[in-house]
Amino acid sequence: MTKQFTMEDRFNPSTVEQALYKHWESQGYFKPSYDAGCPSYSIAIPPPNVTGSLHMGHAFQQTLMDTLIRFNRMEGNNTLWQAGTDHAGIATQMVVERKIAAEEGKTRHDYGREAFIEKIWDWKAFSGGTISQQMRRLGNSIDWTRERFTMDDGLSDAVKEVFVRLHEEGLIYRGKRLVNWDPKLQTAISDLEVENKESKGSLWHFRYPLANGVKTADGLDYLVVATTRPETVLGDTAVAVHPEDERYQSLIGKTVVLPLANREIPIVADEYVEREFGTGVVKITPAHDFNDYEVGKRHQLPMVNVMTLDGNIRKTAEVVGSNGKPLDGYEAVIPADYQDLERFAARKKVVADFEALGLLEKIQPHDLKVPYGDRGGVPIEPMLTDQWYVSAKPLAEVAVKAVEDGEIQFVPKQYENLYFSWMRDIQDWCISRQLWWGHRIPAWYDEQGNVYVARSEEEVREKHGLAADVVLRQDNDVLDTWFSSALWTFSTLGWPQQTKELAMFHPTNVLITGFDIIFFWVARMIMMTMHFIKDENGKPQVPFKTVYVTGLIRDENGQKMSKSKGNVIDPIDMIDGISLEDLLAKRTGNMMQPQLAEKIAKATQKEFAEGIAAHGTDALRFTLAALASNGRDINWDMKRLEGYRNFCNKLWNASRFVLTNSKLDLSEGEREFSVADKWIQAEFNKATRNFRTALGQYRFDLTANELYEFTWDQFCDWYLELTKPVFANGTPAQIRGASYTLINVLEKLLRLAHPIIPFITEELWQKVKEYAGVEGDTIMLQPFPQADASLDNDKAVSQINWIKDVITAVRNIRAESNIAPSKGLDLLFRNLDQNSKQTLDENVALIQIMAKLDHIKVLSESENAPLSVAKLVGQMELLVPMAGFINKDLELARLNKEIDKMIGEVKRIEGKLNNEAFVAKAPEAVINKEREKMQEYQDNLEKLRNQFKEIESL
Repeated sequence: MTKQFTMEDRFNPSTVEQALYKHWESQGYFKPSYDAGCPSYSIAIPPPNVTGSLHMGHAFQQTLMDTLIRFNRMEGNNTLWQAGTDHAGIATQMVVERKIAAEEGKTRHDYGREAFIEKIWDWKAFSGGTISQQMRRLGNSIDWTRERFTMDDGLSDAVKEVFVRLHEEGLIYRGKRLVNWDPKLQTAISDLEVENKESKGSLWHFRYPLANGVKTADGLDYLVVATTRPETVLGDTAVAVHPEDERYQSLIGKTVVLPLANREIPIVADEYVEREFGTGVVKITPAHDFNDYEVGKRHQLPMVNVMTLDGNIRKTAEVVGSNGKPLDGYEAVIPADYQDLERFAARKKVVADFEALGLLEKIQPHDLKVPYGDRGGVPIEPMLTDQWYVSAKPLAEVAVKAVEDGEIQFVPKQYENLYFSWMRDIQDWCISRQLWWGHRIPAWYDEQGNVYVARSEEEVREKHGLAADVVLRQDNDVLDTWFSSALWTFSTLGWPQQTKELAMFHPTNVLITGFDIIFFWVARMIMMTMHFIKDENGKPQVPFKTVYVTGLIRDENGQKMSKSKGNVIDPIDMIDGISLEDLLAKRTGNMMQPQLAEKIAKATQKEFAEGIAAHGTDALRFTLAALASNGRDINWDMKRLEGYRNFCNKLWNASRFVLTNSKLDLSEGEREFSVADKWIQAEFNKATRNFRTALGQYRFDLTANELYEFTWDQFCDWYLELTKPVFANGTPAQIRGASYTLINVLEKLLRLAHPIIPFITEELWQKVKEYAGVEGDTIMLQPFPQADASLDNDKAVSQINWIKDVITAVRNIRAESNIAPSKGLDLLFRNLDQNSKQTLDENVALIQIMAKLDHIKVLSESENAPLSVAKLVGQMELLVPMAGFINKDLELARLNKEIDKMIGEVKRIEGKLNNEAFVAKAPEAVINKEREKMQEYQDNLEKLRNQFKEIESL
């Protein structure tokens, strides 16, 4: 016999998880083995912003990553999960600016650049690691000793190296072009940082007089131009019509007089113009509209910038040619009473002045989308500025081919089309930002404006032979945050140094990310990596072999989570629980009056009515894995979370049942294995095979479902019950066989489940390993289960499935007839085939005990049965004699339901067989199979009707 011990009644995550994680980390279990003889497996985590905190999207993606990492570690692979955070240029600068404004009443300009950057580093040291601590709470098995930051010395060296090399190759250049400009933050921003908000606006129709006595076909001496942005009128350099618009054919090449500025501008023809919109005439302002900018380039129009960087009207217009260089000789005077006006004040004045001149045709309400900066919170302004750019097309060609050739696979595959659509029409990338926090552009200017690009000022002087007295000034701009992120997979491994980590772990195996940053990050990583990282044969190396694209986590109503909607879910609240009061305080930023708190509570999910109970990390991880259907958005479901908390408790209780079983016998000696023992080994083998297949296809939902179904249905609900008769009445050899199987399957099951639910499996495995005779300090370094063909056993599976059907049928009869579970019954069988007879003969004692039967009898074909409650299992009939305890009305109602169900099946197959298209196209074997099923259903229907008549006649 085996020594017994006690276990707690329930698994308590709060007493286990954090202590276990600290132990794992302190023991170095998360580190790679660095064994060159093992296959390497690596994932580079999408670096969260250093300003951030964990949200459900992080929890979702990181759970999937950790599942893959833990699985591959258990496979014996040399496994690295590379972590780090992004310096988040705009976000971090804003956080610290707000902090010094609130605490000291100062701005960054009061500090100056160097001192302000020191303040940011101080902030990061004390507050910047929040998300790393939260990631530990999720159980992420990250090698924290290798944690990187996009502004650390090594990554900064990589950034400078890439910039200098691209500049030397002519792929980085400086030019004056139109960018998204945030007038509040005073910086260019990317398209990703622009939010288009629905707005009720106006469409102003202005008259532009035709010059030189020209008139329209209708005899008018003006054109009507519709615009949503009157404040840009002073920057117009043309009006445009569609080349096929008959109304304006004769005017193409003529000019109009630009009101307020009193200068002539041409009428050009361009297919960009929509004939049906407004009047079919649009103003072209190349310096203040992205579409107009493209029109201006096509027609070589001047670009007249009338705004300052803070969004006010300039004193003197800046005039630039379509080549981006200053244009002399073009008159673009800004009237004195517009100078220095704020842009929206200028809008009002332009409209008023047009009206005063009799040139305001009409004003129409107009729904439009206004672009806002997501950080500054004000409308962005297309602005003509000097910026640094990467010439993207040459880089994109190689990156497109890598996906076309299958070197990089998108899962789901449909996202390849999204990738291709952007990459095949890619525009040059604006990489400079007018911030202080970030990688400062490695370019220096002398007093004559000459620019020198190098890794340092010392290198500039040495490279260009500049004397010490030549004054150099470094460019004030910093690089777009996405620039350093684009180097993430190789810069974190030590590049430009040729490190052992770079050789071992690059390319990484998979990137798990959202579809919304395929353009801004995924594509740029592929471009940059393939340009700079080559294998030993000089072939460009991809950054990752697979891109697994996840959907978004939405609330239960399918709404995107946002603070403004009050529907954000904090994953730590799911783990630890939170009171209603604290939940409302977190969602609204402060404690609320009772009536307002009640209103908010009703607006949130019903499950939050009393706050959120603690569920533990494993339950959260299992829920996220189970919801991870390929690429689809996920509606959060608190009921699923509660269900998977119950699953964890079920696993705990099953383990407790096994380990505290006083009759468990793991001693040496003969072992006799029952059909149930053979069956559960075969079922586990099948579950292992299916788990591995699903994980290899990134079907995390199927892996979770496989684990759930085997653990709950097969192991806990059936196998544990099937062992009880053995421990009660079995021989010593049978008890040893059941004991070995219980421990063996439980230990393997814990290893199978570990990648998804690491904490409870480690806690249980530490208790089970001694029983199982397994050595090792941690489950995470144990081998992941392999499917073993020798354990497949079709006969055992078939027999136990038959036994389960019989037991379930008897239990259903008890439930439907309100028969006490303890009351012994007689069971009659009719129409048994040979296999069923053999299974019954070999397992009659087990069936009697499990179904609580007094007698079992097989009826011959000629033998009549007493009046009974009957169930059909295939073509076999199970009959329980009524013996005075059957409720006639209830039994007739039950039979009616069975008859209706069988009629429905008959009609369904009749419909198929009467469908000429189905009969014409389906293989003969399929049609025959349907006919066989039809005959079986008709036979069963006749039996049910006969049973109904017998009971009805009572």
